[in-house]
Amino acid sequence: MADEALLDEVRRLREEGGSPKQIAKHLGIRPADATAMIRRLATQQQLHDDPAERALLGCWVNRGWSIGLGMDQAPKAWAALDPIREDAPGLYGLASILIVRQERASRVTACGYLVDVYCLGVKNAIGPVGMSIGKVDDFARDYYDTYQDPPVPIPLELAQALVHGGVAYAKSLGFDPHPDFAAAAPYLGVPAEPSPIRFGRDGKPFYVSGPYDNPRAVVATLDANAGPGN
Repeated sequence: MADEALLDEVRRLREEGGSPKQIAKHLGIRPADATAMIRRLATQQQLHDDPAERALLGCWVNRGWSIGLGMDQAPKAWAALDPIREDAPGLYGLASILIVRQERASRVTACGYLVDVYCLGVKNAIGPVGMSIGKVDDFARDYYDTYQDPPVPIPLELAQALVHGGVAYAKSLGFDPHPDFAAAAPYLGVPAEPSPIRFGRDGKPFYVSGPYDNPRAVVATLDANAGPGN
């Protein structure tokens, strides 16, 4: 069998969930050769595959994400997806977004984005985290365990608007996204249009100090870019 044809067979068997030993036995090759070809395929995928093109299996956000945000220019269906539209303790200005994409037949990749939609943008990011498809529910449960209510499913376009819109808003105030965002961002994809959501609380930056923040530096940056009192 020609090298490329053999590689195609390894790809097919791997997508069906075959282990290196099973693939080697099926094709009559050494397990070490099967493992080497699997690694070669993984390298090719990393070089040529856009993570944002992989099938989306799930996309969620915590309830209360829209409190204080301007949604009048956004699709009406977006605001309707948030079951909590009034102020609720502990929910101010945070959108925790989780997406899961198909990796291969039995494997998926998850990425999480914690967005301060009132001020700082992406405060934290997780992923890409690979796992078997059967582990997704447990991973999502752990990701949202600090919230009283379960997350709600949302369209990818809303997730992109919240994350990339939050990043753009924070940059306008002088804040960069968390360093880990760079690795997780490709799995989210980039929206075709700027976010229609108005960020900040009721249109103004509103800073809530977090455990890892430098409040004096944050307030100084806000004063320099938004102006004192704004």
